[in-house]
Amino acid sequence: MQVIQQGIDIEALLARVPLFNELDADEIARLARGSREISVARGEILFHKGDMPTGFYLILYGQVKLAFTSAQGGEKVVDIVSQGQTFGEAVMFMDKPFMVYAQALADSSLLHISRMAILGELDRDPRLGRKMIAGLSMRLHHLIGDVESYSLQSGRERIIGYLLRDTPPGGARGVTVTLPTNKGIIASRLNLTQEHFSRILHELSGRGLIVVEGRRIHIPDVERLRRLDR
Repeated sequence: MQVIQQGIDIEALLARVPLFNELDADEIARLARGSREISVARGEILFHKGDMPTGFYLILYGQVKLAFTSAQGGEKVVDIVSQGQTFGEAVMFMDKPFMVYAQALADSSLLHISRMAILGELDRDPRLGRKMIAGLSMRLHHLIGDVESYSLQSGRERIIGYLLRDTPPGGARGVTVTLPTNKGIIASRLNLTQEHFSRILHELSGRGLIVVEGRRIHIPDVERLRRLDR
């Protein structure tokens, strides 16, 4: 992991983050002084489970996996975080160790925004607190949705839901979905084994519902696939 001292306009980047878009220039400048750019190569660990957080992270570009391993050595992917997203806020506020590890899935650049800088601005401006609470509440909502999916939906339903997550009803008849990372990581994110994930893709392909070309999955008829999910 490399901390980059110069090269980007941190204030300009922070000003474009929705979380900070109600802050004025002086507040942004104070946050920027408590931020630093970090460069990580694909496969590099950003932090380990049990490390104490000193702030939270904003992904400028790239992709990061949040996961933990079982006592038997198996991996469970909790989330896949991409450009423009943040992570690590909740644990930062709790002042407790990370419960997961973070690993770059691609060469990535991130901003680390220090805990002390955030706490200082929260004391000055309650609007930031409201926005951070809203963001954390949305993540809790997604987590509950994940638990519901794992508990009540079949593997096939989970995969179809994942493929159609950004495709609203009544949209284009056919779409192409590009998987953000390899099938093993996505399978873990959906609480499936890679073998089960591949078997379901093969089944859907055999029925003419999808066409798999590496990470690109063509869906000729979205509504037909959606009906199978019901």
